[in-house]
Amino acid sequence: MDTNEGVGLVPYDPGWPREFEAERERIARVLGDVASGIDHVGSTSVPGLSAKPVIDIQISVARLHPMDTYTPALAELGYTHVPSPGDSFAPFFHRPRERPHTHHIHVVEARGDEERRTLAFRDYLRDHEWARREYEELERQCARQFSEATAEGREAYAQAKGEFSRQIVETAVAEGYPRGM
Repeated sequence: MDTNEGVGLVPYDPGWPREFEAERERIARVLGDVASGIDHVGSTSVPGLSAKPVIDIQISVARLHPMDTYTPALAELGYTHVPSPGDSFAPFFHRPRERPHTHHIHVVEARGDEERRTLAFRDYLRDHEWARREYEELERQCARQFSEATAEGREAYAQAKGEFSRQIVETAVAEGYPRGM
């Protein structure tokens, strides 16, 4: 496969936290008290880590269902819900409607397992350079192997990183991550 067809990783951009903050403010305005937390997650939230240039955002809510407590507000901001079996634990939205996306939202239950796992993974990578470097190398390998052009390629890319991510989360949680929860 031509590497130009793979998943597009770029060097860390120090502007990503500012992009997140701007979007966090927009989301907070429309969701108000519905969102108990709005966190920058994913590779763009880890300083120094190469990433796909997509700002991943985790929104924590008291109850995931009914989804109409937050879906219309997110749609006002240009987010499209992608129905999937994952709606039972982390409904997914993206912006803009067409690819390439610039922002992804994962809605999770506040104080739930998904919220904890995601924050533990992020915080552990932020605190441990060895884990960050190993994860980046894995992402580079997967990016060369899988194409973003198809849903199957995107899913294979995500699945190929799964075991490493599970191991990091297990280690992080055993060590008391995420901090402050």
